[in-house]
Amino acid sequence: MSSDSGPAGSDDRPGGGEGTPDDPRVLLFMGAGRNRELLVETLGERYQVETTTDVETLNSEFDCCVFDLEQFNRVAGTLQPRRDTSNLVFLPFVLLVGEDAPETATTEAREYVDDVIELPVKKAALLSRIGNLVERRRTAVRLAEREAQLEQTVEDLKLKERAMDEAPVGITITDPSREDNPLIYCNEQFERLTGYEDVIGENHRFLQGEGTDPDTRAQIREAVDDGRPVSVDILNYRKEGASFWNKLDIAPLRDDTGAVTYFVGFQADITDRKIRERRLEVLNRVLSHNLRNKMNVIEGHTELLQDEYDGDRPESLDAIESTATDLVGLADTVRDVDAALSGPAPAEPTDLTDRLEQLVGAFRDRFPDATFRLTAPQDDPCRVAVPRFMAAIEEAIENAIKHNDTPEPVVEIRIAGQSADWISVEIEDNGPGIPEQELAVLETGETPLNHADRLGLWFIYWVVRGVGGEFTVEDAEPRGIELTLTVPRHSAD
Repeated sequence: MSSDSGPAGSDDRPGGGEGTPDDPRVLLFMGAGRNRELLVETLGERYQVETTTDVETLNSEFDCCVFDLEQFNRVAGTLQPRRDTSNLVFLPFVLLVGEDAPETATTEAREYVDDVIELPVKKAALLSRIGNLVERRRTAVRLAEREAQLEQTVEDLKLKERAMDEAPVGITITDPSREDNPLIYCNEQFERLTGYEDVIGENHRFLQGEGTDPDTRAQIREAVDDGRPVSVDILNYRKEGASFWNKLDIAPLRDDTGAVTYFVGFQADITDRKIRERRLEVLNRVLSHNLRNKMNVIEGHTELLQDEYDGDRPESLDAIESTATDLVGLADTVRDVDAALSGPAPAEPTDLTDRLEQLVGAFRDRFPDATFRLTAPQDDPCRVAVPRFMAAIEEAIENAIKHNDTPEPVVEIRIAGQSADWISVEIEDNGPGIPEQELAVLETGETPLNHADRLGLWFIYWVVRGVGGEFTVEDAEPRGIELTLTVPRHSAD
């Protein structure tokens, strides 16, 4: 090439060298000589330049390859396969030929290379022609990367859309930027749930009807207007007119500025659950109110009959009175358990050691003939934040006393099994133990033939398992049982 140095452009860097690691990479596939030295000096101002005659180098990553005629003739057969391995991204090859190069060789070479540059050539012209090819290469690479990202994004969107379409709950998306916040998407489960299919562009209100609670409507409307999430149980109506209870959760979707762009809604049919809840409400009322009233009548008539016998009281009256008293107590227990488990319960952190000391002190006053022993760590406050946990412990201790048939009842309460995440409270007594039937139902559930008479055990079980804890019952030695209530430890963090 010519050593004449014309202007190389405003972005030229002074001097030679091999560029920087971020610069495009140019291969000089040519033998040693003055031309190669001048090319290294000129191209090194803009690019990483590597000289080679090793054909394996053509399989490496580069942005342009420059040949002399000798080396081109040696490796021309490998160029097209190399292009094929570039993932269809433009990969430029340049041939340098002298003035004396045969015209036929130049013509044939154009089938394999992207440019043929005749020597001598001015520096500016060389940099311009090589630069155009490199820029085409870099642009093609960027476009290929963006295309790959777009394809991946499309695949991700297809996967997410398929997941939403096949989800077991109804999913809808609305656009609050449009008038009346209309639906812009609903999945197949929403269509199956409601019976509606052509609802895009409609507001969710088409699911409401005369039985829909106005307060619930207002709660939804206010949350949407404020851009807040909301969760409600709402009575909705299917297309054919049948009502159903809908567990509706709505959440706002925000852009990078925090503005609400969409709302996503989740719908689930909870009609069966609502019916069970209403049934339990009725049964609880009958058990705790009606049954108690009937038992009071029986107890009253039993007292009248006792007066008629003038002290010669038959055993049947004792049985009737005892059973009536047990039933009234059972009704009271159902009422108390329901009251304890109903509604929200505070889960404020509690110093378990202090609370147990207070509780044991109260039990000593109530049962002076019983022995209570408390073992607690000295330097560990053992804090928990479990709703109704102290009520469950109190139930366990009271059961240990009330069902104890020994003349000297003993109850030991221990805080044991401490770890960074869990705390265990052990309650051991010297009573007769709990019948196997009572314990079995905690794992297998109630059946007509297998059920528990002690609701207290269920209460403890529900409290502990409700926070993911464990409730176990084991035989104690030489007599009695040991209850273990394991719950999460409260972390100050």
